[in-house]
Amino acid sequence: MDDKIYPLQFNPILKERIWGGKKLKTVLDKPITSAITGESWELSTVEGDISCVANGILKGKRLSDVIQQMPEQLLGTMVYARFGTQFPLLFKYLDAHQDLSIQVHPNDALAQKRHNSFGKTEMWYVMQADPGAKIIVGFKEEANSSQYIRHLKDNSLLSILDVIEVQKGDAFFLDSGTIHAIGSGLLIAEIQQTSDITYRLYDYDRVDAQGNKRELHVDLALEAINYHKVDSRKVYLKEENQPNSIVNCPYFSTNLIPLSSSMIVSKTAASFTVYMCLEGAFLLEYNLNSYSYKKGDTVLIPAAMDYYTMTGKASILEIYIS
Repeated sequence: MDDKIYPLQFNPILKERIWGGKKLKTVLDKPITSAITGESWELSTVEGDISCVANGILKGKRLSDVIQQMPEQLLGTMVYARFGTQFPLLFKYLDAHQDLSIQVHPNDALAQKRHNSFGKTEMWYVMQADPGAKIIVGFKEEANSSQYIRHLKDNSLLSILDVIEVQKGDAFFLDSGTIHAIGSGLLIAEIQQTSDITYRLYDYDRVDAQGNKRELHVDLALEAINYHKVDSRKVYLKEENQPNSIVNCPYFSTNLIPLSSSMIVSKTAASFTVYMCLEGAFLLEYNLNSYSYKKGDTVLIPAAMDYYTMTGKASILEIYIS
């Protein structure tokens, strides 16, 4: 048995944001040092923000280097055939103490042409919501670019966007091109393509500590926006001790596992799997070793780990590529 094949955890990459707060510490026990920490990047190979292994024999190694050493064993045969040694997803926890900007992400074709990057299709799972917390996803009705520009110019963009009140357990799928914003009072688990390309459309005229407004990308966004009405909320089952499908798209599949006792996982070596612990705690037993996880933990299961057990009382997101 290869001693480099085991569940991998990573040191969180913490990001200060103008809209951030303290929930990453108070709720998820992340080692933040700032009262405006907005993001914990759990698993990343974005240039300049590459995750480092936090446990076991590979501790201190960069994820990108581990992939180079054992691409098929870690990524999976199908993922490696499709993406080579690129890790195709980015995993985050977000704390929106204030409203995020209204923004949009380009699709693969546009991102490749403009930025030599993946596009950004993503999903959100609401881990905690203050009363009345809202998100913006897409347009209320069918729209077009001239309407969008007109409302942007007269400061009424919000009037044509779909504002949705949300609560804990809600899940949303945002295809690239969907205008969106996370509202204040939300703690969210986010799964997305490996991309950091964001076009910011409106930022409430906020200024940073130096009195500067953040850059807007109104013209770049014109070609990226999907002007059709979208249905982004996902309805899913919550059967205990088994995966319940939330999202199944070309970029990732996400299940919810409400773990109340134990379950055996037996899978192929086609794709890696990632678990994000939303609530509670669980043990994962593999190759006569036991690994423990709690709320806020994220763990990467190499594709070569094809049989293991999970035991505990926890709510877990399971993500893989199919």
